[in-house]
Amino acid sequence: MATIDDHPPTLGLLLAGGLARRMGGGDKPMLTIAGRSMLTRVVDRLAPQCDALILNANGDAARFSAFGLPVVADSVADFPGPLAGILAGLDWAAAHRPEIRWVVSAPGDCPFLPRDLAPRLHHARRDADAQLAVASSAGQTHPVVGLWDIALRDELRDALVKEQLRQVGRFMARYRLATVDWPTEPVDPFFNANTAEDLGEAERLALLDDKA
Repeated sequence: MATIDDHPPTLGLLLAGGLARRMGGGDKPMLTIAGRSMLTRVVDRLAPQCDALILNANGDAARFSAFGLPVVADSVADFPGPLAGILAGLDWAAAHRPEIRWVVSAPGDCPFLPRDLAPRLHHARRDADAQLAVASSAGQTHPVVGLWDIALRDELRDALVKEQLRQVGRFMARYRLATVDWPTEPVDPFFNANTAEDLGEAERLALLDDKA
């Protein structure tokens, strides 16, 4: 299993600030699959790969108190999407963990994250002399699963506030970007549950993943 010794100091940022409209609202990462919440599964996967974890979420932070993680709200109003959560994470790292240069972001509803996510993103970024790295699977990139340089936070703030940019992929495309592909067997590690039907599929996949 990957450990924090395999790459530079890294902060894990779990994005749980979405509105989950297709699920009827609420905190989608708190939904349970195979007896454990999706967020618990994400924390268990990412924590061994990072020096620390924080959670990006809006509203009452107390609802996540059982996880014992710092909860950081968006600093840009009106729920502008995951880029605002990423900016909040970069700003938190700069203020509270100045020795950390890198942040790896992942959705809080992505319960089968790779156990080697952070080291592989780091190694690909280094090998390609890139500024950012992003995960992919099955021919599709997953922009919210990425490696971020904290030095880019002012440029990200300008893009969000001055340009009203909302798409993570469009922001990433402005920089040298390394893409890392993962296999999808036995489980696509970037599967996330967007609908009630997806929860049933997640239950099936959890049984496969727990055996892997």
